[in-house]
Amino acid sequence: MVDVTISKLVAERRLDRFVADNRRVIVQLFAPTSTPRLRSILRRILSMPDEARHSVLSQTLAGFVGRHRDLPGLLMSNFDRLCLRLRRDEQFDMLLHLEGLEPDDKLMVGAFFSLEYSVEAAAFFNPSMVQHPDQSDLPRGSVRFILSFRAVGEGHISSVVFRSGVINAQGHIVFEPVTNYVQTPEVLEDPKYDKYVFGLKLKEMGFYNSVSQGILAPLGDMFGRQEMEARIHRADGAGKGEDFEATVQAMRWLAECNYELVFNPHRDLSERVLFPVSPQERKGIEDARFVRFVNDDGSTTYYATYTAYDGTTILPQIIETQDFSTFRIATLNGSAVVGKGFSLFPRRIKGMYYMIGRQDGESLTIMQSDNIHFWHNYRPLWGPVEAWEMVQIGTCGSPIETERGWLLLTHGVGTMRRYCIGAMLLSLDDPSKVIARLRHPLIEPAEDEREGYVPNVVYSCGGMIHNGELIIPYAMSDTKSSLATVKLDELMNSMTPVR
Repeated sequence: MVDVTISKLVAERRLDRFVADNRRVIVQLFAPTSTPRLRSILRRILSMPDEARHSVLSQTLAGFVGRHRDLPGLLMSNFDRLCLRLRRDEQFDMLLHLEGLEPDDKLMVGAFFSLEYSVEAAAFFNPSMVQHPDQSDLPRGSVRFILSFRAVGEGHISSVVFRSGVINAQGHIVFEPVTNYVQTPEVLEDPKYDKYVFGLKLKEMGFYNSVSQGILAPLGDMFGRQEMEARIHRADGAGKGEDFEATVQAMRWLAECNYELVFNPHRDLSERVLFPVSPQERKGIEDARFVRFVNDDGSTTYYATYTAYDGTTILPQIIETQDFSTFRIATLNGSAVVGKGFSLFPRRIKGMYYMIGRQDGESLTIMQSDNIHFWHNYRPLWGPVEAWEMVQIGTCGSPIETERGWLLLTHGVGTMRRYCIGAMLLSLDDPSKVIARLRHPLIEPAEDEREGYVPNVVYSCGGMIHNGELIIPYAMSDTKSSLATVKLDELMNSMTPVR
């Protein structure tokens, strides 16, 4: 029988609200998939009189230049991407014509094949919170932090955006100003791959065969995309085997899912957006759970697990960064990587990586591995018990290390698909053991938080502790976000021991 009369500890809500701002726009390529239509548009553009071309470009720059840091650079970038498309489609006559244009005419062509996309137009939710890598020039007892959010725009495409701020010794929070601009990063054209890890993933996919081994064999332990493509071209020229096309397609798909991004480090953190790059995530980068990971040598790396979505299927991925300027994206691999909502522990335990999973869609598991990219082992950790979590239980971010144990924020789904946030405590030495838990929700949807794109939901992708207080950023009904706090000792003392 479920006991509903127990005393409740409730997190204290702050007045801060994070809402979508549809004025923050990026520039994206706007080109038809049909090559004949693309050529038709280009012919009309190129037939315009010189005076009309100049007028169109002047009006476009005047109307849009104040909305972007470097509009001419963005338009030229889309012109270059258009040329790459023509080269790929072997439209060499049109390509030759475009490459011979004057710089202003290239900008004009780029403008016709560009669009503005509002990354936050629909929603701003599912935040996570970590300590900022830069803790310089702060008063004693203060800490600088980063908040990540899932932003949703036109077509329900999800991306990751950032905010930052400082918490002082008394717990007062000041958020750093947000500019009116937002930018996508440069995608490195020739990212590097670990041959051993690449081969393991191909084996898992069923494509580690004579074709892939022949392509990979001459490459170094770390190889680039262009090196791999050169090897594919040589193998293609030597004659195609029965498995050649399927294997090469799998190798290219894997390469596209593993890529590197670089932002201008001098631009404000709030201007950076991780927008879908690979085909596997074309409909969204969902629910990034950032964690500040302390390596064995004391150095730190920031990781985030997330769900890549292509409109039909999901693919668990992992983000890696040291500075939030350069990001490396890779697939999570292994038979245990099933479902979504993975939460990585912030350090290794007895030489092993640990992660919380939910392979059956309703219960928590504990996973361990000696390789952060490959996960094959897991065992049950905890399932739904209370009424407010009876449908399913999941994580709300990575476990947080405390003196008493690993503090794990959870979410539970009860009647009417109502999401609440709870907590449990895992053993420090053996995180497969639950040693205490909250019997009731720590945060449940308040009356003014119930309405939104998905009603009756509170949700988080991770909090942090500062000066004995747990700070929980949380989303309200998949629409907007806020913060809640609770004294760590009060939280621990409100938990029921698990025997």
